Amino acid sequence: MKNIAFFVLLFVGTLISMNITHGGYEVGDKVEDFKLKNVDGEFVSLGSYKDAKGYIVVFTCNHCPFSVMYEDRLIDLHNTYSAMGYPVVAINPNDPEVVPEDSYDNMVVRAKEKSFPFAYLMDEGQKVGHAFGAKKTPHVFLVDNEMVVRYIGAIDDSPRDATAVSEKYLESAIRAIDTGNSPDPSFTKAIGCSVKTKSSKKKGGAMKSRREAPKQKKLMEKNN
Repeated sequence: MKNIAFFVLLFVGTLISMNITHGGYEVGDKVEDFKLKNVDGEFVSLGSYKDAKGYIVVFTCNHCPFSVMYEDRLIDLHNTYSAMGYPVVAINPNDPEVVPEDSYDNMVVRAKEKSFPFAYLMDEGQKVGHAFGAKKTPHVFLVDNEMVVRYIGAIDDSPRDATAVSEKYLESAIRAIDTGNSPDPSFTKAIGCSVKTKSSKKKGGAMKSRREAPKQKKLMEKNN
């Protein structure tokens, strides 16, 4: 009986682990389109980009220092690759009740400050971020024109220093699918702040966010 109970617990634990690890889309999955409010007040979907060959869907936000450090790189990515048919579509997956800095009004302000050339969308209710399985900000999902996920993970291998980048994972993935090939790697680990949702608030996400604030401030000062 003890052996049976052990294997039952092991099986249940494995299922739980698989659910945690593989929540959201994986490479090869087909995504459902969405319609979210942009900082200009208009609603945007992937279908809004009629001539797109693919989409650089990146979950990002205002408050996370890693997201801030990638803002200029996202601007450069959009300016370079949107002309080739791969626009950046930025989505804020955070709950503003947990992190007020990530409210829609603050998104509008930040987009104007940085002159974002790409859509910056509010994921109200955190439904799209949950569907994609976004865990960090920033977290990238490269989607092709058939709405299939082709790459998931980090933009590159140097979050803190753009001049120290040696592996441009996202750009390599874009070039691969643009030439009819499969990205290699097709998955990397996203580095950034955890996505803040209503569930994370219940688990102490708000307190964690406040605890992280001094560390984030020091990190920003170090990189300025």
